[in-house]
Amino acid sequence: MKASDFGENFTWGVASAAFQVEGAWNIDGKAPSVWDAAAHRGRIEGGPVSDQAIDFYHRYAEDIALIASLGFKAKRLSLSWPRILGNGAGPQNAKGIDFYNRVIDCCLEHGIEPWVTLFHWDLPLELQRSGGFANRAIVDLFADYATVCARAFGDRVKHWMVFNEPNSVAGHLLIGAHERWGFHVRKMLRSVHHMNLAIAEAARRLRRDLPAGARIGTTIATMPLHPFDPTDAWRQRAQAAYDAVFHRIFVDPLGGLGYPWEATPLLRFLRSAVADADYDRLPFRFDFLGIQYYSPVHIHRAPIPGLWGVPSFWMNDAKPVVRCEVGWYANPPGLTRTLERYATHPIADRLVITENGIGVYDELRDGCVHDEIRIWYYRKHLELTLDAIRNGLPVDGYFCWSYADNVEWLFGLRPRLGLVYIDYEDGSKRYLKDSALWFRDFLRQ
Repeated sequence: MKASDFGENFTWGVASAAFQVEGAWNIDGKAPSVWDAAAHRGRIEGGPVSDQAIDFYHRYAEDIALIASLGFKAKRLSLSWPRILGNGAGPQNAKGIDFYNRVIDCCLEHGIEPWVTLFHWDLPLELQRSGGFANRAIVDLFADYATVCARAFGDRVKHWMVFNEPNSVAGHLLIGAHERWGFHVRKMLRSVHHMNLAIAEAARRLRRDLPAGARIGTTIATMPLHPFDPTDAWRQRAQAAYDAVFHRIFVDPLGGLGYPWEATPLLRFLRSAVADADYDRLPFRFDFLGIQYYSPVHIHRAPIPGLWGVPSFWMNDAKPVVRCEVGWYANPPGLTRTLERYATHPIADRLVITENGIGVYDELRDGCVHDEIRIWYYRKHLELTLDAIRNGLPVDGYFCWSYADNVEWLFGLRPRLGLVYIDYEDGSKRYLKDSALWFRDFLRQ
């Protein structure tokens, strides 16, 4: 397998999110996000480690040069809504916009194409206080934010992703990550509908305000069930309910297929948030769908009305598996199943793997990190991606998560998913892991 086997128009990139790498959480006009608040409330392992993160805000030029040295030609980055619009509605923060202008220009100077994500979870705290995604008013506010970004950066950014993993955001809402811990099913499902409306409306604003030729996409976290036995009636019913709640309610409405009301009675809490006129506002034909795949899940029996089972990363048997630091286990064939499933979905014509990676127990020894498991993980997923392309699936690109170790949300600094090791004990000094060197050699072929 060589990089050239994927075709000359295939995009090779790395990805990161603003909250996880930038730091500078309260300077130059940036307002707090829900995740800043979570860090300062002790919700993140290790405390407010995101205040500094890996200091991309001040070291972006160093990091972009490092990415370029490895041979990647694209950098997926997210924009921080509270850095650009403070409380979420404005006024615009000129210093925040100037920062992203510098990052975008630096990428282009190094021959790296910036792929911009509008929203990667860092909701302005002020909007959360007024209901967040449970408040329908957020639909127009998010669309206005999209307009600001399109007009500020659209002359140089050609690839846009509206929303990062709405199903993950729903998971945070379900468990109360930004309020009291617990299960908030009704609020979560009402928020899902408003997220879908916001994604569709923001995408229409981007289409209106961006130059012709700009490509607009969005992303979905994919977690296929494994194994799935279609002859097992209980598992089949649990599969349908799980798939509806964790996947279909986020992609089917945007693809013009409506909500899968028949899959589970749990969705009655979502139906109450849907107005008749909303069905015409939901569909949007994206240029690409971002596939984000790490691991499949298993279903364990549980007496949950309407769901009939609980998804888990832990298996029932004692098979040896490659498991990452936060519990996910490696199952490369799950990527094939995912690509096959979404290749014909009406939400988009093309697929881009916008996140794929693994966190393992990296150790820095004499300036080196020997992460053979990560190399194995990437190689196996790339082999299956190439097979998918050869089998006619419309896959256009692949982004590693992530270019560097960073703040992995509730898990803090403990999980390391980067190609670059960050030495937090020594001023966040950067070291290339063996996996980074493997990619450098692979991309040079």
